Amino acid sequence: MRLAIVYDSRTGTTKAAAEMMAELATSKGHDCSVVPVQAADSSDVSSAEAVCVGSWTEGLFFILQHATKATMEFIETLSLEGKPAAVFCTYKTSAGKMLPKMAQAMKDRGARVTGQFKARGPHVPEGFSAWVDDLG
Repeated sequence: MRLAIVYDSRTGTTKAAAEMMAELATSKGHDCSVVPVQAADSSDVSSAEAVCVGSWTEGLFFILQHATKATMEFIETLSLEGKPAAVFCTYKTSAGKMLPKMAQAMKDRGARVTGQFKARGPHVPEGFSAWVDDLG
């Protein structure tokens, strides 16, 4: 299955997590691309069979956590009619309610959001491996 992973990373943490996620998906037999949101082509991402979008967590320690503006604007450009999708974030203190908000934005673009993952640091978020296995 062709999986597209798109991320926004400020310090490299989210980039490292996305790259490890792509390595895991590739090791399970999927054709996986990983690209920063600033360089992602929405038509190419939309043509993938499954999509995963991630962001670092902006906010004030324990309040007002949200995905980056670039991430949310990119999601708005996608056409994901019925495709399996996931969202992920990296965070230091708290992810707040950003994952459900990202998931809703993906659903608004037609995706079937079947995964929401968070990682406290540059590693594969818990649950991502099982999500990849469920893709088939």
